[in-house]
Amino acid sequence: MRFDFFDLQLFLHIVSTGSFTKGAERSAISLQAASERIKKLEQYFDTPLFLRHTSGVELTTAGHALVEHAHRLIGQKNQLEYEMQRFRQQQPESLTLWCNSSAQSEYLPPLLPQYLMRHAEMNIDLHEAESSEIVAALSKGTAKLGLVSSFFDTQHLQTQEFASDPLVLICPEAHALAQHTSLNLVEALNYGFIGLMPHHSLQQSIETQAKLLGFNIQYRLRLPNFAAIAEVVAKGVGIAIMPARAAQRLQPDYHFHMVQLLGAWANRKLLLATQDFSQLPENYQQFSEFLLQHRP
Repeated sequence: MRFDFFDLQLFLHIVSTGSFTKGAERSAISLQAASERIKKLEQYFDTPLFLRHTSGVELTTAGHALVEHAHRLIGQKNQLEYEMQRFRQQQPESLTLWCNSSAQSEYLPPLLPQYLMRHAEMNIDLHEAESSEIVAALSKGTAKLGLVSSFFDTQHLQTQEFASDPLVLICPEAHALAQHTSLNLVEALNYGFIGLMPHHSLQQSIETQAKLLGFNIQYRLRLPNFAAIAEVVAKGVGIAIMPARAAQRLQPDYHFHMVQLLGAWANRKLLLATQDFSQLPENYQQFSEFLLQHRP
């Protein structure tokens, strides 16, 4: 068995996120494929690289050593590719799309391959960030194009609706709230929550709504991604709020009950945003038109 740069980059993604699930998402492969690749990497070096826990992973001593070498090898690879670019007859165009985690994981994977197949001369760089960061970057001109949640103030930007991205509540199948098909947030705030990390913009928006209702959310546990949350909720530990599309994707693997959340704040949209669509470079205008024509 031989390992390649993809395996090293996957390894570093898992290290940086502290999660096999998130690392697999960043590498655009399935969790099963990621686990198999890391297992083969450990077999190649004949030593474990991670200690697996229910809350995530941590590096072994061998894993720490590999981190240094992986960074160095990938850096050398990138330098080599940069040096060789000047020998290419035609440089491909590149554009950067800033997007929040929901857009990246739930909406863009089916669309971007279609675009790249039609435009062999084009490369796309996805820059994942919180919606608030994307709005700020667009406002400053650091970013040209972004997908953001409608929860944030975008009045000073031009926007087009890209997708409906409502939030739902998920709970254990035997939970008291499982009798509901829809409810208002206030009906759930006396129960213990499983939440995202404090810096996550989705969690911040949920907390803002709770405070407006006179509540502070009781967190039993905070986790880094939706898959980890779904697993813990399904085991009966607590309830959680996540995008409906993520819940629908995870429900076959983690058996939980899904409840529609009422209210404008929960029925949010994903917006394609920029300072001025008419002033975008031609390749960005073309890409924007494709996204809007193929919106979910």
